[in-house]
Amino acid sequence: MKVYISADMEGITGLVDAEDVQPPGRDYERGRVMMTEDVNAAVRGAFLGGATTVLVNDAHGPMRNLLPDLLDPHATLIKGRPKPMGMIEGLGPEYDVVLCVGFHARAGVLGVLSHSFMGHEIEDIWLDDQVVGEIGLLHDAAAAYGVPVALLTGDDTACAEMNAWDSTVATVAVKHAKDRFAAQLVPVAEARAAIESTAHKALRATRPTPTVNRTTRRLTVRWQNASVANHLPAIPGVTRTDDRTVTVDAPMPDLYRLFNLFLRVATAVTTNPPYC
Repeated sequence: MKVYISADMEGITGLVDAEDVQPPGRDYERGRVMMTEDVNAAVRGAFLGGATTVLVNDAHGPMRNLLPDLLDPHATLIKGRPKPMGMIEGLGPEYDVVLCVGFHARAGVLGVLSHSFMGHEIEDIWLDDQVVGEIGLLHDAAAAYGVPVALLTGDDTACAEMNAWDSTVATVAVKHAKDRFAAQLVPVAEARAAIESTAHKALRATRPTPTVNRTTRRLTVRWQNASVANHLPAIPGVTRTDDRTVTVDAPMPDLYRLFNLFLRVATAVTTNPPYC
């Protein structure tokens, strides 16, 4: 059994603030340890559940948060950026299941550190006519490979978002949102034990393989910065529908790859270069 883990950071046990998850935040180094240990709990559960291979993709921010020397040596790590497929780099139809560790709710929802990909740039995302965030896009991209999502860990709001998208996914709430930067925390040992045991059970459970859907889907992104929407139509197939909104049509997982190109363009546009 080949298991793929996508590891984000905002939904990690004990973390509630930008200082916890963004370098050079005063608690970021401690946050890296917490992230690595949550992933280790999922890795242990995966092997208990029958995994023979576990690939971990560091999917948060700079994508070099996980500490290789503390990561369970039975797992293989993808670290760094850019990656053409971003949060699902390395995933393919040869995998049997996806585990999502440390995820957060979409932009506009009152969850811990909630946002959608670029917290200060993306206002909303729609997949066809459904509002979506990182959770839904990852779920549908994985399904396009025929790989089911079996587990998600994060705050209670992220867990509810996943369950609304797919009620068969096992979830572990490691904290309960009180506001965007405040939460009631599950004790660390209890949270890690729950991640391990739920991953174990999720892999042992019978789970149907998703039907591979290669039909054309429509992705719509509304940016906070009109400059991003102004540049994106240079990509073939992208249409600007108003000053801040663009759309593109493609099947998954190609649509996910295109969206990751959007993010790289947005980063370039919103980072002020020196004048020349």
